[in-house]
Amino acid sequence: MNTKRTVLVMAHTGRTEALNSARLVAEMLLSAGIGVRVLDTEAADVRAPGAEVVPATPEAARDTEVVVVLGGDGTLLRVAEMTRPAGVPLLGVNLGHVGFLAEAEAHDLPSVIERVIGQRYTVEQRMTVDVTVRQNGSITARTWALNEATVEKVARERMIEVVTEIDGRPLSRWGCDGMVCATPTGSTAYAFSAGGPVVWPEVEALLMVPISAHALFAAPLVISPHSVLAVEVISGASVGQTFAGVLWCDGRRRVDLPPGARVEVRRGSEPVLLARLGDGGDPAARGALFTDRLVAKFGLPVAGWRGRPAGRDIEQEPPAHA
Repeated sequence: MNTKRTVLVMAHTGRTEALNSARLVAEMLLSAGIGVRVLDTEAADVRAPGAEVVPATPEAARDTEVVVVLGGDGTLLRVAEMTRPAGVPLLGVNLGHVGFLAEAEAHDLPSVIERVIGQRYTVEQRMTVDVTVRQNGSITARTWALNEATVEKVARERMIEVVTEIDGRPLSRWGCDGMVCATPTGSTAYAFSAGGPVVWPEVEALLMVPISAHALFAAPLVISPHSVLAVEVISGASVGQTFAGVLWCDGRRRVDLPPGARVEVRRGSEPVLLARLGDGGDPAARGALFTDRLVAKFGLPVAGWRGRPAGRDIEQEPPAHA
């Protein structure tokens, strides 16, 4: 068995900064005696002498220690799609805009790779969802998502009509632009844009968020991770259209939905692993890091915050009066 440490490096090849960063990562790792792999579809752009060039298949990540991903959230979702079967953690370095899934920014790259070399990182599991599409009782598609599975309308000029179900019981019928079924990781993505709540990653839950629903009851829902969500497509196709809706998973995997299609969403059987550079062992520390991430990514105003006085912990707090 090969015991040499190996890292897979993947980049957004459309960004010059990502390619330059990939070369720097490869040079640092190779200089430290760590093997580097690059995909055959990216090798000509990355140009990393000494790196092993491998086919762009899920096998590329097999037996690697970590996958360093250089790009934005879209790049990380692309990499997760390919590497999830290998069960290898992803370490994202943000070269995009918000970059909520990334662990570090481009200016931190040298120190990030030093931590990879020293194996000073932890691994965090992120919940996924498994998605099944049925038509007349028969399964027509199976897929999955890290962020969300979204049933959306096809016809721009009209709404899609859907009925939602939780654990085998009907919940409501909506005329809407669509329905988002999201994970906690996806709560800061499409579900957030649709008005859903932000859910801390360590909270295990499923989200269901209507998109522009024409109804009095159209609140986002936070549901048990053990539940099964279903969205049944009633109508939505215009004259001449075959499909009433479309299922998108992470904005990458598409399934067309005719009237009568049923989309079932449940907790995924395989998580996505993310490498974290902070304190991954303390839940409170993880929560604090996510709070800091929200403030930084959304530019939230925190001026005036004073925090707990130094030297005073929770046990010293006076009891609350009834």
